[in-house]
Amino acid sequence: MKNLLKRIKLPSFLEDRRLRIVTVILFAIALIGVIFTLFINPILSLLLFILFIGLLGTVFYGLETISRNTSAYVSDLSYRIKRGEQEALVKMPIGILMYNDKGEIQWTNPYLQGYLGNKEVIGKKISEVDPELAQLVEQNENSNDTKVVHWGQNQFEIIIQQSIGVVYLLDITKYAAIEDRYKDEQIAIGQVFLDNYDEVTQTMDDQSISNLNNYVTNQLSMWANQFEMFLKRVDDDHFFLMAYAKSLKAVEDDKFKILDTIREETSKQNFPLTLSVGIAYGDTDLAALSVTSQSNLDLALGRGGDQVVVKSKEGEARFYGGKTNPMEKRTRVRARMISQALQEIFNQTDQVFVMGHIRPDMDAIGASLGIRRIAQMNNKECWVVIDQTHIHTDVQRLLQEIQHYPDIAPKIITPEEALEKATDNSLLVMVDHSKPSISMSPDLYKRLANRTVIIDHHRRGEEFPENPMLVYIEPYASSTCELITEMFEYQPQNVPGLDKIEATAMLAGITVDTKSFSLRTGTRTFDAASYLRSVGADGLMIQHLLKENVQSYIEKNHLIERVEMVHETMAICTGEEDQVYDPVIAAQAADTLLSLSGVEASFVITRRSDKLIGVSARSLGTVNVQLIMEKMGGGGHLSNAATQIENTTIDAVRDQLLDAIDAVEAEES
Repeated sequence: MKNLLKRIKLPSFLEDRRLRIVTVILFAIALIGVIFTLFINPILSLLLFILFIGLLGTVFYGLETISRNTSAYVSDLSYRIKRGEQEALVKMPIGILMYNDKGEIQWTNPYLQGYLGNKEVIGKKISEVDPELAQLVEQNENSNDTKVVHWGQNQFEIIIQQSIGVVYLLDITKYAAIEDRYKDEQIAIGQVFLDNYDEVTQTMDDQSISNLNNYVTNQLSMWANQFEMFLKRVDDDHFFLMAYAKSLKAVEDDKFKILDTIREETSKQNFPLTLSVGIAYGDTDLAALSVTSQSNLDLALGRGGDQVVVKSKEGEARFYGGKTNPMEKRTRVRARMISQALQEIFNQTDQVFVMGHIRPDMDAIGASLGIRRIAQMNNKECWVVIDQTHIHTDVQRLLQEIQHYPDIAPKIITPEEALEKATDNSLLVMVDHSKPSISMSPDLYKRLANRTVIIDHHRRGEEFPENPMLVYIEPYASSTCELITEMFEYQPQNVPGLDKIEATAMLAGITVDTKSFSLRTGTRTFDAASYLRSVGADGLMIQHLLKENVQSYIEKNHLIERVEMVHETMAICTGEEDQVYDPVIAAQAADTLLSLSGVEASFVITRRSDKLIGVSARSLGTVNVQLIMEKMGGGGHLSNAATQIENTTIDAVRDQLLDAIDAVEAEES
């Protein structure tokens, strides 16, 4: 019986257990109804039975038909899916390559074969078929991420499943071209400024001015047309520039040679004119680009002009030019305006704090004392902030002399005392530096960041206070003391002026920064020195303050003994790894090296502390040491610059210095 039941083939829809149960239940209900009706009316019962059998047959037939159609549909769909998978694997626009552990190709789909040509590839090593493809597979084999690579003339996204030996290559050349075009067509906005136009033209007649304007406009217009840029003159000394990113890249590759062209040609006409340019890019907001371009122009001017600053809002600045000494652009009018502006700011504050850079030199101390006197002349209390734990012997001698002046000595306080005294209405004057990170007290700067004045003669760097109330940066000036000395002419004359010790300190600052009036001096430098002498500056005291002690003299000469010449005219001295040198000694050694025959630039590398290596760089002007130091994270002047590097060795810094020298020479050539 069991075998008979096994041989009976049930309808396909009854192979489902749930349908069988439902069918049995319905059959049982119908059978009960027929039996129940049989007792009431046999004829009616027979009719119901016949009707039930017919209905049951119809249902069985319908369900069987549906089952057969469903099975056929599923079977057809399954076949089409499998065929689609096979077709997709073979014809999909993604290159597929299978390889074994030996790097031999086992299979490629026709799409990838199109990139390999008509070569027979099965069984051959990838390197034999296409060395470039083999290199790409090797470089990206251990990467789990999608990478964009170049293969031949095309760009691909590559994914490698190393576990099963499969390479997938998606050609994105078309989309990469669209992306490149989008990047190339991003807008860059620039500001072009003629640095010393007013100074040059004030002694020229109208015809000469017209000729100069025509020459400059023609040169800039030809330059703009050459690189497909838009240029519009908006003022006598100001041009507006707009370009695509593609054009900007081309101009950068050209190193902005227009700077040299304008400078050299106008110099031949005895009207030397220089350009400063600030360019911004990388933002879709044109108003924001305009603001950034102006900020970049300010940075170029703050560094002395004759250069270009290219920078996005959040990116690092790229500098071009700046290879010449800045031309004098200061006038008595500007000195008077700054002096009066400083007076107005003093009137809006309750007290003034003035500080120089960390490890201050005579220029920083002298400038601080000068600002203190100007504040006093305007009836404002002023505190000079000095950390006396890290000062050189010349500054120590000066502070000892100041102890004999009871009205000045109490005004010299420590950074900690300054923080206690500072209020929301106090003013901070930063002298001889503009980088908050090298201030005597960075904490005091943070406390008064929105109430800060900057007076400096160094070229401005990328690090700069965000919202200074007044900025007076003149890279042409010999020293900060020179700038501040000029302000005294425009201060109240009915109050006591500079004391002897203040005038002496300021003249000492000028003397130190000009190497006894031998470097970076102009007529204004001697005017300032003459004024300081007239109000009591003591030359003998300056000699006393600037004397070297025996130990410092020995250490300086020891450094000079370790000199080595590189690039024929450059001298490098390196201190011992375990010997700490005072930064002033290193600077003096660098200055002394310039007095040697054949030395055009000098670099002294010494350990300043356990984690700090310092480099002092000096030049006679033929070598731009500022650019070299900027490559190493520092800065300064064309002929006087420095940098400090943390957590490294002297040998490593020496190698870094040589690389920076090579890089600057390569750029200049």
